[in-house]
Amino acid sequence: ESQSMKQLRENIFKIGPTDATVLIRGESGVGKELVARALHFNSKRRPKPFVCLNCAALSESLLESELFGHEKGAFTGATDRKPGKFEQADCGTLFLDEVGEMSLAVQAKFLRVLEGHTFERVGGSKAIDVNVRVVAATNRDLEEAVEGGSFRKDLYFRLQVVELTVPALREHRDDIPRLVSHFVDRFANKSGRSIKKVSKSALELLKNYDWPGNIRELQNTIERAVILCSGEMLTEDGIQLSALGKSKSQSVNPVESAEFRELPLELLEKEHILSTLAWTHWNKTKAAQILGIERSTLDRKLKRYQISRPAT
Repeated sequence: ESQSMKQLRENIFKIGPTDATVLIRGESGVGKELVARALHFNSKRRPKPFVCLNCAALSESLLESELFGHEKGAFTGATDRKPGKFEQADCGTLFLDEVGEMSLAVQAKFLRVLEGHTFERVGGSKAIDVNVRVVAATNRDLEEAVEGGSFRKDLYFRLQVVELTVPALREHRDDIPRLVSHFVDRFANKSGRSIKKVSKSALELLKNYDWPGNIRELQNTIERAVILCSGEMLTEDGIQLSALGKSKSQSVNPVESAEFRELPLELLEKEHILSTLAWTHWNKTKAAQILGIERSTLDRKLKRYQISRPAT
């Protein structure tokens, strides 16, 4: 329900009913395929196929075969004629994920089809004409790729008829509690768990994390936490986060924050742990996340340095 997501929905409702080619931008895991599906199902093409292809998952020859199909005997292993994704999506929508990973040779043939020309299957000579709406997605800097010569400028402009940008999860943190609730319900039902609540501290931990893997990472994190949860409340102790998502605001740089002192490494580590625990109000799970260590490792260090929580 954040403003950025409301704006994205409004744009989908405006663009969906048209036949315009759409380029969806955004980091990995933000839900670009969901946006593409929403465009399809808000168009007059919704009764027809929605076909997906990940361009980064295939070699050049296989990608060409997947897009345009092949005839029997076109190459080793081609035992039958196979229609390509363009034919499969006729009168519907073709979603090409990671379109920036196409080779220049495939880009040239792809551009001709986008411009309304017929194409031939690999190893074939019959001209094939289709009516397909193309929605493409990328997390790559296409402008940089064009300047570097790895992406065709004419294809770039042909794809960028309409552009949609899906915001990263850290840019709409207010949606995290709603997403957490959705994923908890889904995975609790799936795994037979009876989880009725998420603790406030767990939600705070999730909201303060930067989510480099975006909603896909949040989904996987919640699924893991639900599986490990043994009670009716999901707490921060059951949430395992990657050190990749530590917020810059949570990182402590001793060179910038304090005058340099000649101290043994162990003493510096002890002071750093103490300052982190004080900053988190002795929330050990959150402190361990900031420090980039496991909770069990933090407990061992506390024991080693004979650190105990001060009396309140």
